[in-house]
Amino acid sequence: MFGYIRPLQGELKVRELERFKACYCGLCHALGRKYGFSARFILNYELVFLAMLLWDEDEPVRMMRKRCVASPFKKKRYCAGNTALDACAGYSVILTWWKLKDTVADESFFKSLPHRLACLKLGRAYKKAVRDFPEFDEKVRSELLSLSDYESEPFASVDGAADRFANILKATASDKMPDIKRRPMLELLYHTGRWIYIVDACDDYSRDAKSESFNPIVRTYPSDNGKLPMDAVLRLKTTLTHSNNLISSAFELLPENPWSQINQNLIYLAMPDACERVFEGTWPPRTVKRKN
Repeated sequence: MFGYIRPLQGELKVRELERFKACYCGLCHALGRKYGFSARFILNYELVFLAMLLWDEDEPVRMMRKRCVASPFKKKRYCAGNTALDACAGYSVILTWWKLKDTVADESFFKSLPHRLACLKLGRAYKKAVRDFPEFDEKVRSELLSLSDYESEPFASVDGAADRFANILKATASDKMPDIKRRPMLELLYHTGRWIYIVDACDDYSRDAKSESFNPIVRTYPSDNGKLPMDAVLRLKTTLTHSNNLISSAFELLPENPWSQINQNLIYLAMPDACERVFEGTWPPRTVKRKN
C-alpha cells in the first residue's frame, strides 16, 4: 500500500534479515490462506511491521518451508500463521478495499477502471475480512469519510489530515491488551500512522502539484517549479522527526518480543532513512534479492 517502513538491510544481521523475510512471507501465506489467492497481491511492508509489533511476547516464532507462486521450484522459509499475522491479513484487506474505493470516488471513470477491477477481485476477501474484523472496518470507513470531508474544507491542514489517517492505524491495538502495554502501543501506532501519511504526501508532492490532486502539503506549501520550497522541507522534517521520536519513546515502554531487534532497526534507522530519501528524491531504495 505504501512501503515506507522496510528494513535498512545493511544494518541488519544476516539472520535478522532472513527472519524479517520469513515474516513477510508469513503474512503473504496468511493472506492466501484466509482470503484467497488474489489477496496475496496486496502484501505490504507496513502491515509486516504491524504484525511484528502486535506479536505476543510469549509466543515463539515457528518457521516452516513451502513452495509458493513467487518460488515454485524452491521451498522458502516462512512464519507459520498466528493471531498477529492473521489479524494483519484481515487489516490489509480492509485497508486496501477502502483505499481502492476512495480512489474510484476521486478519479474519472476511465482512470479508475483498474481500481474498479481490483475492487471486484477483492470483493469476496473484503466481505470475509469484515466478518472477522467488523469494528476495524467501521473505524476505517468512518475515518476515511471524515478525511474526505476534511479535504474539501478550504483550510485543511497537514496535521488535521494526518490525524484522521493516524486514528486508523491506532485502531489496530486490541482492547484485550493489558493497559500497561496498550497505552504505549496506542501512542506508537498513532504516530506511525501520522508519519506514514505525511511521508506519503511529501513523496507525492510533485505529481499531485502537477495533476492538481488534493495534497495538504501542496495546499499549505505551494509548488516552487514542482519542488517543495526549502522552508517547507525543514518544517516537515521537524514534524516527522517529532513523530519518530514519540514512536521511539513508546516502543521503549513495550515488553520485548521475538521481533524487538528488527523493530529497532525499522524505527531508529529505517524510518529516518526513508524520510531523507523521500526529500532527496532517491526513494525507494534498491532491494536485496533473497537467495534461500
